Amino acid sequence: MMLSPNTPTLRALVLAAGRGARMRPLTDSCPKPLLHVHGQPLAQWWVQALRAAGVQHIVLNTGWLGHMVEEYFSALPQPPGAASISFSSEVRDFGHALETAGGVARALPLLAADAEGIFWVVAGDVFAPGFPLHGAAERFAAGDDLAHLWLVPNPPHKARGDFAIAAAGRAALSDTPEALYTFSGIALYRRALFEAPWCTIAPGNPHGEQAPLAPLLRRAIAAGRVGATLYAGAWSDVGTPERLAAVRAAAPPDCFIQ
Repeated sequence: MMLSPNTPTLRALVLAAGRGARMRPLTDSCPKPLLHVHGQPLAQWWVQALRAAGVQHIVLNTGWLGHMVEEYFSALPQPPGAASISFSSEVRDFGHALETAGGVARALPLLAADAEGIFWVVAGDVFAPGFPLHGAAERFAAGDDLAHLWLVPNPPHKARGDFAIAAAGRAALSDTPEALYTFSGIALYRRALFEAPWCTIAPGNPHGEQAPLAPLLRRAIAAGRVGATLYAGAWSDVGTPERLAAVRAAAPPDCFIQ
């Protein structure tokens, strides 16, 4: 892919460290991001899409059965010029997974390639064929938001959403259930969100602190520093055997990118 001179140095984190307890017994012997959908692992769809969108380096954080994730993606052929892949091995380094904010903070030295430090974070167990990666990072880089979230209509298994969307595409907090949408697990971030004063974890998370992402996002949203887009395309949080079966039964996508 030819990049414009204004394209930020793009990196991405594919979240692949969770235990996948609701997916048992399938995840007793296979990490959830390696469960196959339409011929390849869930997380591989994201690796392909991010490479096609111009991402230069992809990090996978690993936890439960992390060695299997690392072995699989280390063995993938790497076309000339394609994004390189590295790993942030949470269980091997600390004996436990770090949750989302802790995991991002740990991987930050691998993700923040320049002063802006703009990077994608995508959930490795989300299947979203057709998600529009192209051009989003350039638009995000032109502003000063700390994050941009993609929200989706609340799926049947989650009646109450996470965040609202206010005027001019701003993420908002709301106590009105009807106003809330579900966070898709797909977002762009600036490194500043995972540094002081927003985040109290030391750079690189050297002590392996566990920290969820939602409180951090809520602080930034309350300060007016987070944008949001409602995504109405195909999307599935593949969190249970039933949802995995439904995704597998659907018609295979022509591709994962636009």
